[in-house]
Amino acid sequence: MNQIPKGWQDFLWEQFPEGSRIRLREMKNDPDPVPPGSMGTLQYIDDAGTFHIQFDNGRELGVILGEDSFTVLPPPTQTLKLYMPMTVDVFEANEWGDMEAEPFVLDSHDAVEYAPKVIAALQNERTPEEAERGMMTYYHEDDGVNRKVQSYVFTAEARDGRLWGVAECKVQGQLTPEELEKLIDNVSGQASDGFGEGFEQRPIENSRTMEVYAHLWHDGDDWTIMTEQDRFDPKFSEKLPDMCYSTLPSDGSLILIKRGESGYFQTEWSQDDPARNRRTADYLNQKRGISKEQEAAMSFGSLFGWDKPGADPKVYMQQPQQEQGGMNFA
Repeated sequence: MNQIPKGWQDFLWEQFPEGSRIRLREMKNDPDPVPPGSMGTLQYIDDAGTFHIQFDNGRELGVILGEDSFTVLPPPTQTLKLYMPMTVDVFEANEWGDMEAEPFVLDSHDAVEYAPKVIAALQNERTPEEAERGMMTYYHEDDGVNRKVQSYVFTAEARDGRLWGVAECKVQGQLTPEELEKLIDNVSGQASDGFGEGFEQRPIENSRTMEVYAHLWHDGDDWTIMTEQDRFDPKFSEKLPDMCYSTLPSDGSLILIKRGESGYFQTEWSQDDPARNRRTADYLNQKRGISKEQEAAMSFGSLFGWDKPGADPKVYMQQPQQEQGGMNFA
């Protein structure tokens, strides 16, 4: 089977992302075609230009552009929200009218009263260049994240008595776990060193007696970035995340574990230093709100089966800390 030019293949991927809906009109050369009018979901487009479709009737078939007749309906755009706790610094004037050198630091609970001003300030921070794609304006990789995430902007919400920074993402199709991790990493970078770094240097309130600054990111173990579903699930700590990081006991390399899949996956961030890999795994897991107990359960499931008791985080909640983290099982 002949391959199509890579430029044409990239064009097809961009125009018809994974998750697009397909309505079949006619299959000309298949001895056992699906009926005209059948609906299905695009899984992928191979390097020969064949559209591989999971039809709603359970069949999986490939249709060929220019040979078979079908209509592609782009997947609907959905809103994905990523939540991160915010803090606020309040500088007050002293008796001489000068601002104190050290602020009162308000955590996300105490800062909730500033939500309206934070939201307005975040909106004012946006530039005309970001009108169409928001922070994705600065995302230059040619990958699934760029194709699926149409835009994302920063805003804030007061919810459950806390002030949350929110990356509001418009997504077309379904992000894979790897794509979600890559998006979260990009949002984290913008919150800490990009957009957020500039935002936190401009006051959201400025008067002769007070200056107030808001932070999307802060250095601390309590700063995490999570999807709305995970963030506000009261039993999240008892469940398995879609993926997590760990280290191999044999050589200390950094690995990726995917829920429901056997074994592990190598990562591009692994170094020759096992201790550094362990710190990286802890940092990446902590950023996603993933506990040591969840990592231990994920490690067990990937090795011994996801239907075994050891793949339940609650098993490890009463165990000593040194028995958790990494793929270490008696």
